[in-house]
Amino acid sequence: MEEEPNNNRRNKWLAFINIPFQMGIIIFAFSYLGMWFDKKYSNGSSVWTIILSLFSVFLALYNVIRQVKNLNK
Repeated sequence: MEEEPNNNRRNKWLAFINIPFQMGIIIFAFSYLGMWFDKKYSNGSSVWTIILSLFSVFLALYNVIRQVKNLNK
């Protein structure tokens, strides 16, 4: 069984370290967009914020699962 080169291991750890930042940026951006929609098209509730926040969480989780699958190849 061959050991992976040290540089390849380091790249995998960097990819894992970047995942929370990517998730945070995606969730923040969609939540901010939802708040902007709620201000622009106000209907008395925060429907856009809720919908886009939930969508961003699912999108971020999909992105994490896809990246972890690619790292395990």
